[in-house]
Amino acid sequence: MKINMSKEQLESLSYTDLAHLILSNKKKGLNTPKLFTEIKKILELTEEEYENQIGDFYTSMTTDKRFVLVDNVWDLRDRHSVSVVIEDDDDEEEEIDDSIVETVESEDIDEMDDEDGIDDDDDMEDLSIIDDDLEDDE
Repeated sequence: MKINMSKEQLESLSYTDLAHLILSNKKKGLNTPKLFTEIKKILELTEEEYENQIGDFYTSMTTDKRFVLVDNVWDLRDRHSVSVVIEDDDDEEEEIDDSIVETVESEDIDEMDDEDGIDDDDDMEDLSIIDDDLEDDE
C-alpha cells in the first residue's frame, strides 16, 4: 500500500486517522491486529510499542464515528448502510371479552352512592385522633 505523505506528516496523524487512510485504500475491512500491524509498518513501531499501544488503538476505534465493527472487522462507516427494525408488539395484545365488560357512566356511580344511603361528605366527621401517649396510659 502506498500513501503519498512524508514520514513527518504520517507521524503527526493519530492512529485512527492512519486507520482511516489504510481502510480508504483497501476494498475490505481489517481486524484490529491486522489494521494496527499496518500502522506499525507505516510508523516503524517496535514490537513493544505495538503491544503497549494496541489496546488504546482499539479504544480509539470504538469511539470514532468514522468506523464500524462488523463481525470483528473494522471498516469505514460510509461503506455500510444502517437499517432500523422496529418490532411491533401489538400483535401479542390480549383480547378482551366484550361480554364481560360493562360500561358505567359517572352519573350511574352518583346514583349508586345515593342508593346506599351513605353521605360520602360526612365520612370524616366520625373520625377522632388518638394520641399514642394517652393510649399507653389507659
